[in-house]
This record gives sequence, C-alpha cells and structure tokens, in this order.
Amino acid sequence: MSFAEAFDLPLCIDLRTAARAFGVCPGTAYKLIRLGRFPCPVLRVGWHYRIPTAYLLSALGIEERPVYADDLESGAAHAAQLHNTTHY
Repeated sequence: MSFAEAFDLPLCIDLRTAARAFGVCPGTAYKLIRLGRFPCPVLRVGWHYRIPTAYLLSALGIEERPVYADDLESGAAHAAQLHNTTHY
C-alpha cells in the first residue's frame, strides 16, 4: 500500500485492507488477532473485524496526515461561504 492510498482510507477499514497495509496475508492477520498480537487495536463488529485508520497509521509510524494547498484553499472557501450565509 502506498502513502497516497493510506491517506485516502476511510475512518475505519476492514481486516483485509489492514493486512495489506502491514504486508501480511489475511490468514496471518486473523491468526495474529486470535493470538492477541495484531500490530494495532482491532474492533469486533458483529462477525467482522474493523480497524480504526488512526490506529493503523500510528502502528505504521505515520503520526500526521499531510496538508495540501488544495485542501487549505477549498477549506477556506467553504469557511467563507458558511460565514457569508450565517451573517445577516
């Protein structure tokens, strides 16, 4: 998994995606969970495992997401639009 793919992940991911990020097969990931040795916290939701992306990135040594100029510009434009609609 590339850095760009890691930064585009949703808030929570499935076990297959997390296994790919760590470079292990899904079978190994399930085994690590059963042994309590998966590299980050895992949530059990019904019959499925979910991994919060923040924990995954932290376990991979990625503490902060990069900020891009486009993100700042679109965020500033959105904030300005909100400001203009809330003032009378």
